[in-house]
Amino acid sequence: MQDHTPPASLENAIALQKYGVGQPVRRKEDDTLVRGKGKYTDDFSLPGQATCWMVRSSHAHGIIKGIDTAAAKAMPGVLGVWTGADLAAAGYGPFTCGLPLKSRDGSPLLQTNRQPLAADKVRFVGDPVAFVVAETLAQARDAAEAVELDIEPLPAVTDPEEAAKPGAPQLYDHIPDNVALDYHYGDMDKVNAAFASAAHVTKLDIENTRVAVVSMEPRVGLASYDKKTERYTLQVPTQGVSGNKAILARLLNVPADKVRILTANVGGSFGMKNINYPEYMCILYAAKALGRPVKWLDERSTSFLSDSHGRAQKIHAELALDAEGHFLAAKLSGYGNLGAYITGVAPGPLSLNTGKNFSSVYRTPLMAVDIKTVLTNTTLMGAYRGAGRPEANYYMERLIDRAADEMGINRLTLRRRNFIKPSQIPFPASSGVTYDSGDFQAVFNKALEISDHENFAKRKKESKKAGKLRGIAVGSYLEVTAPPSPELGKIVFDPDGTVQLITGTLDYGQGHATPFAQVLSDQLGVPFEKITLEQGDSDLVRFGNGTGGSRSITATGQAIVEASALVVEKGKKAAAHMLEASEADIEFGAGRFTIAGTDRSIGIMELAERMRAGKMPEGTPETLDVDHATKETASTFPNGCHVAEVEIDPETGVVQIVRYSAVNDFGTVINPMLVAGQLHGGVVQGIGQALMEHVRYDESGQPITGSLMDYALPRAEDVPAMLVGDHPSPAKSNPLGSKGCGEAGCAGSLSTVVNAVIDALSEYGIKHIDMPLTPERVWRAIQEAKASAA
Repeated sequence: MQDHTPPASLENAIALQKYGVGQPVRRKEDDTLVRGKGKYTDDFSLPGQATCWMVRSSHAHGIIKGIDTAAAKAMPGVLGVWTGADLAAAGYGPFTCGLPLKSRDGSPLLQTNRQPLAADKVRFVGDPVAFVVAETLAQARDAAEAVELDIEPLPAVTDPEEAAKPGAPQLYDHIPDNVALDYHYGDMDKVNAAFASAAHVTKLDIENTRVAVVSMEPRVGLASYDKKTERYTLQVPTQGVSGNKAILARLLNVPADKVRILTANVGGSFGMKNINYPEYMCILYAAKALGRPVKWLDERSTSFLSDSHGRAQKIHAELALDAEGHFLAAKLSGYGNLGAYITGVAPGPLSLNTGKNFSSVYRTPLMAVDIKTVLTNTTLMGAYRGAGRPEANYYMERLIDRAADEMGINRLTLRRRNFIKPSQIPFPASSGVTYDSGDFQAVFNKALEISDHENFAKRKKESKKAGKLRGIAVGSYLEVTAPPSPELGKIVFDPDGTVQLITGTLDYGQGHATPFAQVLSDQLGVPFEKITLEQGDSDLVRFGNGTGGSRSITATGQAIVEASALVVEKGKKAAAHMLEASEADIEFGAGRFTIAGTDRSIGIMELAERMRAGKMPEGTPETLDVDHATKETASTFPNGCHVAEVEIDPETGVVQIVRYSAVNDFGTVINPMLVAGQLHGGVVQGIGQALMEHVRYDESGQPITGSLMDYALPRAEDVPAMLVGDHPSPAKSNPLGSKGCGEAGCAGSLSTVVNAVIDALSEYGIKHIDMPLTPERVWRAIQEAKASAA
């Protein structure tokens, strides 16, 4: 059979160009979400659905002497009240951390083995001890109030440094001094020798404050159980259904095929929704016990108690330099606050990730990291946008500014002297990773240019005339993204003429459907509008490592490229049959299979349709569908340079960011519009931590920032216009040359905003203030500096 269809039309070529890699294509889902037509977990309901409410401890630390549920069980509409003893009888597995981290003596991370409900002790305010299921939410809440708890209070400790001291309250008998991990990296003999030979050593004590995630959508779950198939289904917001399914099956102590996870639209996560929580185990238990679906929805006040928090380190940082300002070595020591339980990847950001990202874009021959991750009577810790990367870059940039001031070297000059040069790439960093790409000096120079740095002195004079202080900071960053891991790239040509991409990453605000479709369209010439994305059903997503660590475009992107090559391979065999030619003569390009040297061709969509319609001969593929998983996708090294300018009212301490510029290297940018959006969001979250966000506890362990009345978040008026530039150096580690971008904004903004404020305050002799730089803190620092100078 012959097909004399002409080559791809001009219109098709224009469409491919419009939606190709590098184009600012609008997100596919925007129309749906902006119109309020998105489907989030709480939008789903099932027939006969009941409602769950958790009973939580009001004590930060205490022994559970008794739980009286009799009154609650007798209340109207109550279907059941359960405690830790009930769930213990179900034989569920404990919540643990899967990271293979070891202490300096080689011993493994000490696990807390958290149970879904506390049965012996409570260890933080908000620790769940029981739950109620009733016909309505109001009935469940009323019954929860009737549960009587008999808890004998114990002394509490909330500061990790204090918790690690002898005699501090102990959270677990098997974890001495509350130190779950005594992390060490580096050759201390060499590092100490470098410090001993240094012409100058800069030292800083820095607190990286605890922050709450405060995603727009609270955590929520809808559980059901099919008695016939003995199968659990959980509708829940996650960062990846496949990995969470495996964890949930382990916790339930059932085979993986007895668990299904469904995730629809997700209203933000930033790392927090990527671990299993006790509430989900409770509603799954109740769904099986009652034979009815059960929903649980958190509220903002309890989200502050029960959602994992981020950051929370107390660090002593040091930088050794020779007489000309060349870095000789750097080291970090201190404490990371784990909270009361260890789950997910909590110790990683506080230790391993901090170390991997500390040396940044600078030639730092030696480094050492010594951080104790410590249990305290506070909410559990987890990953938070960047997960150790912003923290590490913050420490380095603070050290550099301080060293420059102490040595009398221009801050820009000191950075230039220590940048890794392009000729040194690939560069084996002292952190143990090798950078495969980057031109850090060029990125730095471009940032100075677009920020109009050379005219800062003029702007500072203008601010002074207005009675304001003005400061500027220039800060570079580099992130080591998620560690190597495989990913799914399944391509299905559906009968309705659409092409379905199935992958194990998950969109919780990033806009995956658009850039993934751009890559697939670019690879196969499939019409952009015909491509759909499936990420949220664990029955379809057989494998995947989720979204986190800025891995999505590199992991799924590589999977798409590899899967597309397999589609083309199958397509050439089928096209050879359709066009009555030798497979060796079939070429592929712009979505068409062509006999070399002729105008005879067939489009990929038509080929897929005809393969479905007719029986293919033996040895010829029956469809173009491919179910492929990459063997491994490597880490990438996104980097950049941000410039912040601030004005401060010395009478009130109010800080205003008046200019903000950023130049970034994200390698091959698939969709510049989406990348800019990710950058903006990260910058704003960094601004929030730098200027206002801070989770605080009193001495007894009671949280004193338990609502949005107490916990400040950045608003539109706090965010400056941002001038953004690019200077890409494509990654060598993946076929697209892309680098992660989702967390980079935090890494750039945290240090530049803080350093700009300290630069503005330098005329008072102020050298350091810990975050958050609230008006009160800034005003007090000014007053104390004035008093000292008087």
